[in-house]
Amino acid sequence: MLDKRKFYINGKWVAPSKPNDLDVIDPCTEDSIATISLGSKEDTNAAVSAAKAAFESWKESSKEERVALLEKLLNIYKKRYSEMVDAISLEMGAPADWSKDVQTASGQSHIEDFILRLKEFEFDKKFSPESNNRICYEPIGVCGLITPWNWPINQIGLKVVPAFATGCTMILKPSELAPLSAMLFAEMIDEAGFPPGVFNLVNGDGAGVGTDISSHPDINLVSFTGSTRAGRLISKNAAETIKRVCLELGGKGGNIVFADSYPNAVRDGIRNVMSNSGQSCDAPTRMLVEKSIYERAIKEAADEANLIKVDHASKKGDHIGPVISKTQYDKIVNLIQSGIDEGATLAAGGPELPNGMNKGYFIKPTIFTNVTNDMRIAKEEIFGPVLSIIPFETEEEAIKIVNDTEYGLGNYLQTEDKEKAKRVSRKLNAGIIYVNGIGPDAGTPFGGFKQSGNGREGGVWGLEEYLEVKTVTDWKE
Repeated sequence: MLDKRKFYINGKWVAPSKPNDLDVIDPCTEDSIATISLGSKEDTNAAVSAAKAAFESWKESSKEERVALLEKLLNIYKKRYSEMVDAISLEMGAPADWSKDVQTASGQSHIEDFILRLKEFEFDKKFSPESNNRICYEPIGVCGLITPWNWPINQIGLKVVPAFATGCTMILKPSELAPLSAMLFAEMIDEAGFPPGVFNLVNGDGAGVGTDISSHPDINLVSFTGSTRAGRLISKNAAETIKRVCLELGGKGGNIVFADSYPNAVRDGIRNVMSNSGQSCDAPTRMLVEKSIYERAIKEAADEANLIKVDHASKKGDHIGPVISKTQYDKIVNLIQSGIDEGATLAAGGPELPNGMNKGYFIKPTIFTNVTNDMRIAKEEIFGPVLSIIPFETEEEAIKIVNDTEYGLGNYLQTEDKEKAKRVSRKLNAGIIYVNGIGPDAGTPFGGFKQSGNGREGGVWGLEEYLEVKTVTDWKE
C-alpha cells in the first residue's frame, strides 16, 4: 500500500502537523491502495503563509518566465504521462484506455492551451486609440483551489495552470477520494522548478481543509468544482471576507433528439451518458425524444445500454468501470429504486450488481422510459450510468422541459436542420450547448447558468478569473 501522508508546502514534502490518516479505496476491489493524511487548520495556515510570502516576488515574474516554466512542466507531464494514467485508473477505477485517451489527455491539453493563451494575452493595454486610459490586469493573489474526483487532472489543469500563468500563488486541495493524480502533479511541479510557495498541496475533506480554505482571510479567490450543495456552503464561508468565488457545480443536462436527427443520435447519446461511468457534471442524463420516433428510440437506447460492458479498470477494451465510492454507489442505487417506485419503466439495467460481480462499486448501464420531469430521476443529479427518456411533441415543449431544472451546465440537441439548431440553442439555459455530438474547441469557456455555478474555465476566460482589472487615467506614452 502506498504511503502518501505528506503535504507539499513551500517547495518541500512535509509531514502533517498532527496524524489523521485516511485510506484511499480502489473502487474496483474495495481494497485500500494508499494512506493519505487529512490536513488540519495548522496545515492550511502553513500553506497559505507560504503562498502569501511567495506572491510578493511571483507576481513580478514576467510572462516569458511563466511561459518557460509551463513549457517545462508540459515536457515533464509528457515524460510521466503513463504514471498519470496509472494513478487515475487506480484511484477512480477508470478503465486503462479511458484513463489514457481521455482523462490524462485532458490534463496535457489544458497545459498546452493555456501556454498558447498566455503567450497571446495582453496584461497591459491602451483602452482605446483615442483614450489616455490604461487597462492593467494584475494577479488576484493567493488562490484556494478545490478539485473533484470525477475528472481529477482535468480540473487541476483548469485551475492550477491559469493560476500559474497569471502570477498567482495557490493551495490545492484535491478530493480525498482521488488524491493520487494530484500528488503526482505536485511532483511534476517540483521537478519543473517553480519557486517555493507558489504551489502548495494539502489533502483534506470538505468539512476540514475545504472550510479552512474558503473562509481564510488571506486567500483572495476560491475556485471549486463539485456539488451544488458544497458550492452553497463555500459561498457562505467566503462571504465574510468578500473573496472571489468561482464555482463549477452540478448539472442535469437535457438532450433533445428531434425526428430529423442523424441516424446514430440515440446510440451516441447513450454512450455519452455512460462514459466515465456516468460521473460527468455535464452528462446528458435526460433524453427528450420527439414522439414520432419515441418507440424506435427506446429500442435503440435499451439495445445500446445492454451492449456496454462493465469491468475492472485493469481490463483493456471499451467498457466502463465502477463509480467512485460506497457512498456514491448507495446513492445511485437508491435513485434507481426511486425511479421504479415512482412508476417509470425500467428498459435496461437496474439496481443489482452486473452479472459475475460480487464486489466493487459497479452499476449496470440503466435506462428508464415513461419518465416525467417531476420524478426524482429526472430532477436530481444521479452522477451514475443512469438515463431518463422523456417524450415531447413540439419544439417549444422540449425547450420548456429541458429548462425546467435548477441546473444549467450543459445541454444537447440533435437535428440536421441548421436553422432549428441555432434557434433552439439560443433558448436553452446552459453554459454550453452541444449540437449533434460535436465537442467544443480547445480554449472555449466552460461553466454554468443558475445553480450549476458561476465564472468560466478555459482559454482567455480561464485566465481572467485569476486577474484583477485596474484602470489608470492620464497614462502618457
